[in-house]
Amino acid sequence: MSDFDLDLRAVEEHIDDELELEGSIILGVLDGETPADEWLEAISKGNVLILNVEGDVNELAAGFARDIREADGNLVHFRGFLIVTPPGVEVSTDRL
Repeated sequence: MSDFDLDLRAVEEHIDDELELEGSIILGVLDGETPADEWLEAISKGNVLILNVEGDVNELAAGFARDIREADGNLVHFRGFLIVTPPGVEVSTDRL
């Protein structure tokens, strides 16, 4: 058997230095009650939105969808939810 030395603490420290992820996953309801500016502000801070859609998704997201797309963010409607990500965070639909 060969000698294999793995220092997990050093790896964890290195990963923490390399990954400067900010933001959270925010669960919410897209029903027209929350102003579009609040959703845009959440995305601008690096958050991912997972919104339960209660109504017509196109109508309810009209106030922020264009701005998200123009900023290279993503919007994916999946099974009654709208997933909104900031630029640099991709949603893979390869397994659907």
